[in-house]
Amino acid sequence: MLVSRSPKLSDEFLATVIAESSIKFINDNRLSEGKFSWQETASAFSISKSDVDKVCKYILSQPEHHRKISFAEEYNKLVNYYQKSLKWEIM
Repeated sequence: MLVSRSPKLSDEFLATVIAESSIKFINDNRLSEGKFSWQETASAFSISKSDVDKVCKYILSQPEHHRKISFAEEYNKLVNYYQKSLKWEIM
């Protein structure tokens, strides 16, 4: 998801609003078997305005892209690139 937000809104606040609203919409409209909920964690990355087109193209190419590299592999690569100590694995 690519969003533009006011610096007055934290990533956590925005993610919470999106998660709670989408959970309500999906469950109220019975768009999922059983009760829908999101995972407990999320990540956010900032990009420059000059990279918006590039990121949009990346998002639109996800189905094809993830046939070559899994989300978990790509996420770990990105985290390592930015020298973070976080790891994410698909269980």
